[in-house]
Amino acid sequence: MKTRYAILGSGRQGTSAAYDIARFGGADEIRLYDIDLKTAERAAEKINSLLATRVARGLQLDVRNPQQLRQALQGIHATVSAVPYHFNLAITQAAIHCQFNLCDLGGHTDTVRQQLALHDEALKVGVTLTPDCGMGPGLNISMAVRAMDAIEQPEELRIWDGGLPLDPKPPWHYLSTFHINGLTNEYCGDAWFIRDGKPTPVPCLTELETLNFAEPLGPLEAAVTSGGLSTAPWTFAGKLKRLENKTLRYPGHWQMFQAYQQLGLFELDPITVDGKTVIPRDVFHALLEPQITNADPAQDICVIRTTCKGLTNGSPAECTLQLIETYDEKTGFTAMEKLTGWHAAIIAILGAQGKLAKGALPVEKALVGKTFDTEVAKRGWKFVKS
Repeated sequence: MKTRYAILGSGRQGTSAAYDIARFGGADEIRLYDIDLKTAERAAEKINSLLATRVARGLQLDVRNPQQLRQALQGIHATVSAVPYHFNLAITQAAIHCQFNLCDLGGHTDTVRQQLALHDEALKVGVTLTPDCGMGPGLNISMAVRAMDAIEQPEELRIWDGGLPLDPKPPWHYLSTFHINGLTNEYCGDAWFIRDGKPTPVPCLTELETLNFAEPLGPLEAAVTSGGLSTAPWTFAGKLKRLENKTLRYPGHWQMFQAYQQLGLFELDPITVDGKTVIPRDVFHALLEPQITNADPAQDICVIRTTCKGLTNGSPAECTLQLIETYDEKTGFTAMEKLTGWHAAIIAILGAQGKLAKGALPVEKALVGKTFDTEVAKRGWKFVKS
């Protein structure tokens, strides 16, 4: 039986996911869809060129058209959705209707919870739905769960992660490797953690702390951001006393963005300026995005550190896992593209191969145990464990 995969959204992360599937997914065909045909064709050509194959095809698709979406995905075994999160619920419904496995890059926990509520429908038709894959949420949670495995009675689980430029330039010391809407969403509102065993909202851009890393990173500052734990606070409620995830940046970043937040630049409610109505966040994005976006692939570095504390044989025990990934000059994929796209690709491959539980499967239950070890080793990810 031929194995067919589909990628919805052929931008950076979607192309990276398709590349990984072409290497490890036993794919007979990978369809890269995008609303812009040229974008899809360029992505397919990049994969075919890098791997000396013709497995990838670029095709046009508007995911907003339900009929077109379902027609395009007939006969597909697994799909990666790399389009904005607000399309993912409809894509999930299409996955159930067309009976294909689905994972997505998520980005909005409330939408993810709606997707997971379709468990019984997915189970009935025998497909696996896994929202919120990627670097964070996604790989950061998979690593954290693996660290928990080393502790007999886990009590506290902390995660720090971030994507950073290898050569930071003032005044921002930051380069965006994904859409600026995602950045602002992470910095606005509340994050959900576990405190005293219960899911608890914690304001974004608070609880700053400094962590030390080996060069070229050095000291980094961490702050609360939203969405990085997906549904884990509810999955592990009552099982962990404490669970939290913070984002890492170079020193000074958080103080700068706290000022923008306090000024009201993250707000979506319109204001009037000289008789004209403007949305503060739109103005903020228009001014900031050109300053932190590089037209060429960013020379970046990504880091994930997770620590689990608890008891083993009745004594205090602690396990730390850390991963650092850098830009790949050979393929042109950024560290962010690799950690994001490849984690989603792993879930898609496991789904296509029937190696995941059926139904709606939260990301914290998808890539676990020895399967985690096997898949990350294939991709050359080297974890430092202590």
